[in-house]
Amino acid sequence: MSVSPRSPPDLGQALQEAVALQQQGRLREAEKIYTRVLKALPDQFDALNLLGTIKAQRGQAGEAYRLITAALKVNPRAPDAWVNLGIVLHALKRDQEALESFDKALELKPGDADALYQRANALLTLGRAQDALFAVDQVLALIPRHPQARLNRGLALAALGRHGEALAEFDGALALFPGNPAAHYNRGISLFSVGRYEDAVAAYDSALAIAPDHVKAWNNRGLALQALNRHDESLASYSRALELRKDYADAHFNQALALLTIGDFRHGFEKYEWRWRRTGMPARGRSYGRPLWLGEYPLQRNTILLHAEQGLGDTIQFARYVPLLARTGAKVVLEVQSQLAALLGRLEGAAGVAARGGPLPPFDVHCPLGSLPLALKTEPATIPAGGPYLSADDARIAKWRARIEALERPRVALAWAGNAQHINDRNRSIALSRLAPLWSAASPRFIGIQRELRGEDADLREPRVMQIGAELDDFADTAAVIALVDLVVSVDTSVAHLAGAMGRPVWILLPFSPDWRWTLAGESSPWYPTARLFRQPALGDWDSVIERVRGELDRFAREGRDANDPR
Repeated sequence: MSVSPRSPPDLGQALQEAVALQQQGRLREAEKIYTRVLKALPDQFDALNLLGTIKAQRGQAGEAYRLITAALKVNPRAPDAWVNLGIVLHALKRDQEALESFDKALELKPGDADALYQRANALLTLGRAQDALFAVDQVLALIPRHPQARLNRGLALAALGRHGEALAEFDGALALFPGNPAAHYNRGISLFSVGRYEDAVAAYDSALAIAPDHVKAWNNRGLALQALNRHDESLASYSRALELRKDYADAHFNQALALLTIGDFRHGFEKYEWRWRRTGMPARGRSYGRPLWLGEYPLQRNTILLHAEQGLGDTIQFARYVPLLARTGAKVVLEVQSQLAALLGRLEGAAGVAARGGPLPPFDVHCPLGSLPLALKTEPATIPAGGPYLSADDARIAKWRARIEALERPRVALAWAGNAQHINDRNRSIALSRLAPLWSAASPRFIGIQRELRGEDADLREPRVMQIGAELDDFADTAAVIALVDLVVSVDTSVAHLAGAMGRPVWILLPFSPDWRWTLAGESSPWYPTARLFRQPALGDWDSVIERVRGELDRFAREGRDANDPR
């Protein structure tokens, strides 16, 4: 702080006393002095600027903004005031303006470590992780033992997906400041991201030992416990998060998934409605201009629009409710992903199917597909799974028949990877090369129906696998191929749902902690009677799963097609 030489001696003394009080954390006393100074001199730069920082410290960002902008009108060439303004703008979630304030401070005082550090904060919030990494590296070049900058470097690396490097930075931050709960918490996030779930739980526990009310640590601790199949403990963690913040949508949603996994459908599907408010969802969902129906009244003589909301597999799974609703007297129309429109056009009870983004037919009420189990009060014992509800079109079957039937039997369709953007893709998908032990099974001929190939999969050439995925126009094509093969072997992806919905034999390879719909134990699925589940016995153990599938394929080939195959 600088005091104008033209200030009266008592003013300079008052300001110095206020600064000392502020540095001691005695903010109320310092505030009184700054206020007294401003009554005498309303344009006193230091009092405006420093009172603004006190208001910011006390969470009064709007008043802080007013004071610091007033100070900058008095002295627009004060770099510290531009930094303070940027901090306030950051608190107000006006990060682009905050970035401009920090840039102004650096124009006036190049290389200022505080301005660089705060600039990195704004860049991180704006999602510009690479730029933030550059800014924080400048800070650390000036102050190598800056613990918060070390933490921010870890945050930038984590945002770039470089979690191994991020862990080293969080460890460095903790070496400088062991009691920093943010470093423990973010270390937990990176440990979770690389699949070290036990270590992630320990990191969250360390954060909570320092900050017991860290609501996000309780929530993320629950996620790590869930990944370890410790669902009772995860539920307790979510409950603690919700005690601290009753409207914490992420904890409600994660609690829903844990409840559904253990078979508590009544509470689970109620909580599942929190999905619309969780982190990453648009601030306002799409408005359909008609009432939302969640089973409150009968639908006779009403038209209901059922609309897709999540992945392709979810759409296929919940499409089973369409015939059910139609039998109650409702007219059912659907809005689904374009890849599924032709396939679902054949669904019993569907009066019309629109591709997402196209014009919608008239309707009276609407319901997201994922809300139908709640609306229809589904329990594990009442899952509608009486038989196939999807089928392949005869014309599509004719398109593929000659090519597929030219192959020796048994014919096994393969899908080994799901959506690369799925939050759990690392655990669900498998590289094609890992399936190599299957090629030694007795005599199956494999047909790759993976539509999108990744990395080395695109270059892998295996004579036992006929790759046709790139030739499949949509899921109506996929359904035709599934109708012509003897067995589908798939990871947890839309192909598994499609084969199950068609009533075709399907073996589903599941990670140690499966998605809620596959439950926690057993080889059968209450959603798909023709499915057989192959579960990882331990985290990441695909080798034993694949070896077991190989042995079962040998038996399948020796015994011929499944006895329940209707063809």
